[in-house]
Amino acid sequence: MAVTRACLLVPCLLILVLLAAACTTGQALDPKPTGELGGFATWNDEVPAYQVGPGDNLQVRFLLTPEMDEEARISPDGSIGLRVAGQLKVAGLTLEQLDRLVEERSRRWLLSPTVTVSLKEAAAARVYVGGSVARPGAYALTSRLGAMEAILLAGGFDNEARYSQVVLIRRNAESRPMLRTLDLRSFIQSGAGEADMPLAAGDIVYVPRSEIAELNLWIEQFINRVLPFQRSFSYTINRDGYSSARAP
Repeated sequence: MAVTRACLLVPCLLILVLLAAACTTGQALDPKPTGELGGFATWNDEVPAYQVGPGDNLQVRFLLTPEMDEEARISPDGSIGLRVAGQLKVAGLTLEQLDRLVEERSRRWLLSPTVTVSLKEAAAARVYVGGSVARPGAYALTSRLGAMEAILLAGGFDNEARYSQVVLIRRNAESRPMLRTLDLRSFIQSGAGEADMPLAAGDIVYVPRSEIAELNLWIEQFINRVLPFQRSFSYTINRDGYSSARAP
């Protein structure tokens, strides 16, 4: 009976591992930048307008009444206070929307205000890096930043990273998420610029595990921890000619 169980167990485990490998290979990311994938919108390279947030420093200028010009930093609750326009909730608005809002609220005191709001400091601009990197987290977008540079800020790839299928997620003008993959292996090997496209505020860069790492994780979680078995056996031949197996 011990022989039968041991002989049946080993091939069954081999089948499980092979199935796991097949499933992992089937999970390879291959979205098309021009097509829709699941709930993601069709990808386009147009960078959406920046939406201001807490910590941003704004310059507000009144064309006909420059004495009303002032700077305003967005508070943690997403609002600013202006002498003419009063208290305004501005977090999540674009600069164009801010122009219209300040003009509208300033009409209480000014006849025909013409307002231009510009961004002096984009403290709220962040990109998010996760997955198989050393230090996942949010990183400030203070200047032009490519996907590879963001990963380096996050400590670089770890040993299980899949360089060739780095995921980039961005929201379009309608705030729908778009997804595409970047082949950073080719960028590292040849310097191909297309793979290291500039990031926009709010972008998510996700580095998936390699297929081998995913298989190792599957084995650890679903075989080593769940199935009660010993991975090696020793076999002996009894004098009667029957085989037996025992765990070491």
